[in-house]
Amino acid sequence: MMEQVHVRGIVCRGLRLELVAAIGIALATPAFALAASTAPLQATQTAMTVVTHDQSGHTQAIVALTVTGEDGQPATGAVAVSDSGIQLAGAALNAQGHASLTISLPAGSHSLRAAYNGDTTHEGSLSAVAEASGQSSSTPGFTVAVAPATLTLTPGNSGPVTTTVTPVNASALTAPLFVTLSCNGLPDEATCTFTPENIEIQPSQTTPITVPMVIGTQAATQTTASNSASSTRSASSSIAWAFLLPGAFALGGLAWAVRRRPWLNRLSLVALLAFVTMLGTTGCNPRYDYLNHGPTPAPATPAGTYTITVTAQSSNGVTATTNFATMALTIQ
Repeated sequence: MMEQVHVRGIVCRGLRLELVAAIGIALATPAFALAASTAPLQATQTAMTVVTHDQSGHTQAIVALTVTGEDGQPATGAVAVSDSGIQLAGAALNAQGHASLTISLPAGSHSLRAAYNGDTTHEGSLSAVAEASGQSSSTPGFTVAVAPATLTLTPGNSGPVTTTVTPVNASALTAPLFVTLSCNGLPDEATCTFTPENIEIQPSQTTPITVPMVIGTQAATQTTASNSASSTRSASSSIAWAFLLPGAFALGGLAWAVRRRPWLNRLSLVALLAFVTMLGTTGCNPRYDYLNHGPTPAPATPAGTYTITVTAQSSNGVTATTNFATMALTIQ
């Protein structure tokens, strides 16, 4: 009897220890999760180099960017380049943490600086300021800039972007300059819309032209056929099988008998035509597939960071002038 009591005591103590351990784990798990979620972000460093060159009488700046974490590993995400605090362009970092942008510079002095936005594990950072100069030119033209230079969206949402076209030496124009705007580099299931898509630069115009642009994305959809459609296809399927099965046997009999009775040739052709018509109203018909399977679900715009190029192109009927600005689009 004493032995049984002793065993029960050991079992009870064991159960209490297991209960205490389970409670301890349950209490510690949220603490560990909170510590992981509040882990400090890694500091980053953004380096920028700027090289200018002449392009058809205008100055272009090629900006090379590199963003690294404090551990020396490349960062991911988006960067934007500003001129004296005004955003001009943006781009997505590649797998090596690099990005390259081309910016048109009007005549005068410019103070360029790059800003890294950061990501889920990295802090944002700023580069040193780089001074650049744009040379004056007698050739008429224009520059293009976008703001914001970086945009973050979730699938199904849209975001506004302002495209600014600035005339350059428009006093040399002898006729209005027509410019068409477009964009490329968008991810699947994303769109961009300009309002308007075509603009006009008048001779001697100095005022910049701002054009609203909207970038739209798509959320995933899963649509099924309605109950009424289900009942409709159920009834139609029953009727179809009522015709198909006897029709199939009848065709088999005609195929066997046609060798003996030539007059059955025409009858078999008529029956075959009726059979094919019936197939067209059932399983081989797109409407049948729609009623039985519903509309094809639409995929969502895939997550990632993309470099979008906004292009402005004009032509005088002989030569075409193309300028562009880039921006970074992040889909979460």
